Amino acid sequence: MQISDALDNFVTAWQAFHDNTPPTITYDSEWPSHCYNTSSPQEGEIVSWQPRKQTIACDVFTRLGEALETTIHPDIIAYYTYLWSDHLDAAAPDGDLTLLQVWNEEDIERLRANLIGHAMVKVKKKLPLTLFFACTEPDDGMLSLLNDDGSIWLEYPGKKPVKKIAENLSEFLNQLTPR
Repeated sequence: MQISDALDNFVTAWQAFHDNTPPTITYDSEWPSHCYNTSSPQEGEIVSWQPRKQTIACDVFTRLGEALETTIHPDIIAYYTYLWSDHLDAAAPDGDLTLLQVWNEEDIERLRANLIGHAMVKVKKKLPLTLFFACTEPDDGMLSLLNDDGSIWLEYPGKKPVKKIAENLSEFLNQLTPR
């Protein structure tokens, strides 16, 4: 199964879990997004939003790979370049988590900077390159994709991955339920 299909299935279930009522957020003109359900929101207005498919090509992961002098695994690229969305809460067999998403073009650039910082710690500690995509709750863990083979691991900041969670990102996403 493709990452896009797994994300579509999760978002459909997430929307149904919320009775197909879009969540709301306070509109901030300095933090625009394609997710807003209104074309002319007013500053500070409470507006509804929903995940939207990205339609503009993004070179952020090409640049990330160049910065890290490696090829970035296609699954993490597909994950972060498929939707614009706020973070999405989910439950997995091993516990609750928040799927990290990108809200807008500036957010994906922030993500790139954070992934570079994460990677630099990995290099410094001579650990395998992982790329995070979710935060576990209530602890400070994160779920990451091992760049070498695409497997999914639980890890803690600055540490070696501690537990393999799934063989790949699609498999992992398909076992989630919304919360």
